[in-house]
Amino acid sequence: MSEWYMEYEIEVNRPGLLGEISSLLGLLRVNIITINGVDEGRRGMLLSSEDDEAIERFELIASTMEMINVRKLRHPKLRDILAVRHGRYIQRDADDKKTFRFVRDELGILVDFMAEIFKQEGHKLIGIRGMPRVGKTESVVAASVSANRKWIFLSSTMIRQTVRSKLAGDEFSGNNVFILDGIVTRKATDERHMQLVREIMRMPSIKVVEHPDIFVRHSEYTMDDFDYIIEIRRDNDEEITYDKLEQNDRMSGRSGMDFGFNI
Repeated sequence: MSEWYMEYEIEVNRPGLLGEISSLLGLLRVNIITINGVDEGRRGMLLSSEDDEAIERFELIASTMEMINVRKLRHPKLRDILAVRHGRYIQRDADDKKTFRFVRDELGILVDFMAEIFKQEGHKLIGIRGMPRVGKTESVVAASVSANRKWIFLSSTMIRQTVRSKLAGDEFSGNNVFILDGIVTRKATDERHMQLVREIMRMPSIKVVEHPDIFVRHSEYTMDDFDYIIEIRRDNDEEITYDKLEQNDRMSGRSGMDFGFNI
């Protein structure tokens, strides 16, 4: 049983059109898993079939139908699955295909997106850009829960500043999601912390780096090492500026309110 994604544009919208398409798929023994609108005037379907030739026959028949225009018919990608699930495509950078953009009101879709990535096996390196208190860490934790993965902070400011220099027991499991804050790791003076980061980076596991641009600026890693880059903004016009982030970090350090600790 193989899965397919079909997206079609409605050329002539009339009553009973969806029923006719569904009946045709049924005659070809193609099952409809999910259906939803994915854009204005377009519908997306997740399909399953034991015979790929049935999909080819449907594509041939659909090409003769004046009411619809099949735009996509392929094995589903992650964006296709989420588009049908949420009723629209997530925003992707036109130039950098591994960069995906979200606003704070879309955190539910973001969590779903990351959870699907976290469910995959093997190495995945994910960078998250965003200004303070936009929901970066909370989204990663929620996605870990959704994917039934344990999360481990290597460095963080979620509750108080944390810098880990060692892990113990099942914390080294490749099934965990490892989270680090690029700014905190950059500030770390304990070489054992960087040794731990390098060790985790070599593991076939999920790694999430907040503020990846600052992280690569002060390490041997580059942006090419990342599989996904996620940007979170309060609104579409918000600018993510690292100069402001670093300035806030310096002011926090001078204020004496740093309750950080090493483990």
